[in-house]
Amino acid sequence: MIYLDYSATTPPNTEVLNTFIEVSKNFLGNPNSLHKLGLDAKNLIDASTKQIANILGVKEKEIIYTSGATESNNAAIFGVIENYEMRGKEIITTKLEHSSIIEPLKFLEKKGYIIKYVQLDKYGRVDLEDLKNKISNNTILVTISSINSEVGIKQDLNQIGQLLKKYPKIIFHSDITQSVGKEKLDLTLVDLASLSAQKFYGLKGSGILIKKENIELAPFIKGGKSTTKYRSGTPSPALIASTSKALRLAYESLLAKEEKIKELNTFLIKELSKIKEIHINSNKYSIPNIINISILNIKPETMLHALEENEIYISTKTACSSNSYSEAVYTITGNKDLSNTSLRISISYLTTKEELTEFLNVLKEKIKILTLNSK
Repeated sequence: MIYLDYSATTPPNTEVLNTFIEVSKNFLGNPNSLHKLGLDAKNLIDASTKQIANILGVKEKEIIYTSGATESNNAAIFGVIENYEMRGKEIITTKLEHSSIIEPLKFLEKKGYIIKYVQLDKYGRVDLEDLKNKISNNTILVTISSINSEVGIKQDLNQIGQLLKKYPKIIFHSDITQSVGKEKLDLTLVDLASLSAQKFYGLKGSGILIKKENIELAPFIKGGKSTTKYRSGTPSPALIASTSKALRLAYESLLAKEEKIKELNTFLIKELSKIKEIHINSNKYSIPNIINISILNIKPETMLHALEENEIYISTKTACSSNSYSEAVYTITGNKDLSNTSLRISISYLTTKEELTEFLNVLKEKIKILTLNSK
């Protein structure tokens, strides 16, 4: 098997799985209970939270555990709207956001909120002047992801944060899911941030919403004690401890991992550029982990399943997207044909050059066969 869909989900690290199993067996108490078993479980959660906070450069009390980035994104948006509704009814975002941002905003638009989409430059980066011009006294929230999951465009959160710092009533949220474990993050100027453990070799069903201490949210799950007042329910020591382990391991030898991925990216881009049927949609502001391409006249689903016959796995677009085309590719290229035929290849430090060579050989053969079949 050749797995090239790491941006959709990563395989859990063996040490992470072992942590989950050991904690599940040895910390069986409810962390909300007052007896020794409960206190042991709570102490483990507290130690895990401290490690997570230290790695991400935030405070322990700013960590809210969720089921994943989708829940975190929804909790951030609706939590702000409910708690700060008197401040205004305008939200600013981009056309590059994940569906768990776009869909809640579409819902709010039907409820009377004004959703503004900031202009992007030719590389897909936020136009700071346009962002400034779109801000009004009615703006309550700006939500812009750190990295787009389809084309890999990286935004400058620090520049955006510096601009928004001049507007203290505006809350700045970022979906940092595709950044965590791939780069060091400075969240100083971000008020809310969402992430998911499954993107850095952790377990599915485990996410985090970072909420800075000066921000207040309406509780999004009500009904009992937990690690915070914002999401009630019995916390899972096993999931939290394994997420802490996954995060620590993700940042071990980070520079070496980054260098390997850059080398693989350079090789892959060079070889893909030689295939005349392929258009590369990713650009110099895309992270090296994500390479988005289009193969005109071949449906992306057709190519995906053709590669699957050889146990090679890529994706057509973000796994959660409901669109039939890539909104991100269309936003950046302005070309509907490219957005209708886009494919995402996402690599990891676990990827080998041998795997990419085999992928390229199979891809060329599949293009030849599918092109002949379409005539």
